[in-house]
Amino acid sequence: MRSDIFRAENMAQPATELGLALQHSRCVKACVNGEVYARQGAMIGYRGQFAFEVKSQGLGNLVKRFATGEGVALMACRGQGEVWFAHHSSECFLIDLDPGDSLSINGKHILVYEPTLSYDIQMVSGAGAFVGGGLFNCVFQGRGRLAITSHGQPIVVPVSHQQPVFADSDALIGWSAGLQTSIVRTQSFGSMLRGGSGEVAQVRFAGEGFVMLQPSELNLGVATGSR
Repeated sequence: MRSDIFRAENMAQPATELGLALQHSRCVKACVNGEVYARQGAMIGYRGQFAFEVKSQGLGNLVKRFATGEGVALMACRGQGEVWFAHHSSECFLIDLDPGDSLSINGKHILVYEPTLSYDIQMVSGAGAFVGGGLFNCVFQGRGRLAITSHGQPIVVPVSHQQPVFADSDALIGWSAGLQTSIVRTQSFGSMLRGGSGEVAQVRFAGEGFVMLQPSELNLGVATGSR
């Protein structure tokens, strides 16, 4: 049988070490002997022996997720072998965290992460009166690898004390958790009465760090079974 689909870059190769790796730009492969945690519905295939179960997130995070609509519905993937994960053909990226690192990620961009990492759902400081997405984020800490998604090629914008960064909440993937956040309104009441510009308010980031943006304001959601 002959086809371009059998080109070497499309073929799944045997894993050489445990952990998360890119299968290609839109898919992550996890080589597992134990467990990993992933968004529910993100598994697209596996080989080996696995069980997939709803992951307990602790009472505190569970209450926050139901109260805020933020966070991500997770599953535990337990067993031995290889598992592939993807979500709506979004671009996938791996991030390695070391002790002392703290990364704030919007729940809809979490794909899969190693069990050595922990996260807590935290309110974005200064966003209490803001109506829209991005009010609460998942803050990851520990030593391990996390796979995130972006709808399109992302943009990483450095933030400094001299030059804060402003971002639309729907385009936010995440940011270094040490940044100070606040909400800035950039549309006057008169403009809103005339139909509005579509840019009512933005999240302001100050301090030293970075902000990760996607070139899209689509909300792909965190629904169970979505890919």
